[in-house]
Amino acid sequence: MKLKFDVVGKHQPDPYIFEDNGKLYLYVTGTRGVEAYSADDLFGVWHYEGIVFSIEGRYEYWAPSVTKIGDRYYIYVSSSTDEEFEYMHAAVADSPLGPFKNVKCFYKRFSIDSHVVETGKGLFLWYAEDNTDCDRIGTRIYVDKLIDPMTPANQPVEMIVPTMDEEIFKRNRFGDGRDWHTIEGAFWFREGDWQYVMYSGGCYDNDSYHIGYAAARSDENDLTKVEFIKHTADGAFDPVLIKNDFEEGTGHHSVIKHKGQYYAIYHGRDPISGTRSEFEEARTARVCKLHVRDGLITAERYEHSV
Repeated sequence: MKLKFDVVGKHQPDPYIFEDNGKLYLYVTGTRGVEAYSADDLFGVWHYEGIVFSIEGRYEYWAPSVTKIGDRYYIYVSSSTDEEFEYMHAAVADSPLGPFKNVKCFYKRFSIDSHVVETGKGLFLWYAEDNTDCDRIGTRIYVDKLIDPMTPANQPVEMIVPTMDEEIFKRNRFGDGRDWHTIEGAFWFREGDWQYVMYSGGCYDNDSYHIGYAAARSDENDLTKVEFIKHTADGAFDPVLIKNDFEEGTGHHSVIKHKGQYYAIYHGRDPISGTRSEFEEARTARVCKLHVRDGLITAERYEHSV
């Protein structure tokens, strides 16, 4: 089900939802900077707040996330220059809508799709980067401990890796016979005795593009030590969200527990006939219920808009 926005024609790729003092915020991918929306209720009208973060000389701000640590707000987002492709940066502000300042580059390499969480063992950054030294090459999910909100330990641990063909982004991508896989967009949360990491898999333009998850029954707070097991149906592909009759391209999401109910906020497209241009942006923010219990996650989707 699509969220309702007060600006017609805008798109909301890679939506990240954040709640602070009873107010809801949504941060999305943008070409000129991170764009944001705000709302008083998840199912109310979302108001466009404009660009809340950018860096001079950089472009294509991918998959932002925002977290509150103490009384300050931190944004984590990847961006590019002509020489640097999607390097992750962090910045800090006194308000959820910025201005975010004191920009710092986290990794001088491809690194995307941040999610920073705090446990009893400190701060941890979930993100995605590439690995070509393995059988199923491609992008996969890592976690790195943060020394402080603006400083990664730079000792990432590989956590969730491709294991099936539905996670292939492109076959024979480099002409050497190897297929490129993609698992990205990690979102970690804890419910009861279980920890969960949800993620996007496959190619955004393919029918197999999906949201899946891994789970661990563990009270370990050092997230680099948790052994997450990817959910399958007895070894077979079993996504939480995937293309259906009324929406396609369902992927990159965030999760909120709102008034006692879990929801996934994700992007999707309305199905069209014919060929979609590779550069046509049509992803809008959508919402579905999540049912989370005993290591399992299922989705309850709505067909119609709010």
